[in-house]
Amino acid sequence: MAQVIGIGGIFIKFKDPTKMREWYSNVLGMTTNDYGVLFEFNGDTSPKKGYLQLGTFEETSDYFGDASQQSMLNLRVDNMEELKTQLIEENVKLVDEIESYSYGKFLHIQDPEGNRIELWEAVDKEFEDSKDSKMAMK
Repeated sequence: MAQVIGIGGIFIKFKDPTKMREWYSNVLGMTTNDYGVLFEFNGDTSPKKGYLQLGTFEETSDYFGDASQQSMLNLRVDNMEELKTQLIEENVKLVDEIESYSYGKFLHIQDPEGNRIELWEAVDKEFEDSKDSKMAMK
């Protein structure tokens, strides 16, 4: 049976897409092109295997911030503490403080158009262990 093998893209409407591409490039260091932001997962900057999460939230969740925001980006980062310092220098709105869990560190920010973004410094071992235990049950 054919199956979905990963997330191929995330698409967001912006009032000024060109300005937002510049912000993602200049502030978050992401590679942009005419279509938006492009990055290679498991490429030169991340040689380890990683995992992406398609999160399913209750429609009444306030986790995304403003109730009108129906989706939220979760961006993987390589050094949360250093990035937080850079974001403060760039006057990016920090929504909260860094929170740490067994599966990584999290920080929420807002882009210039008010969209909440979740930053995640992942600890992928927990996902690998979870995947291995589910495979063993089959």
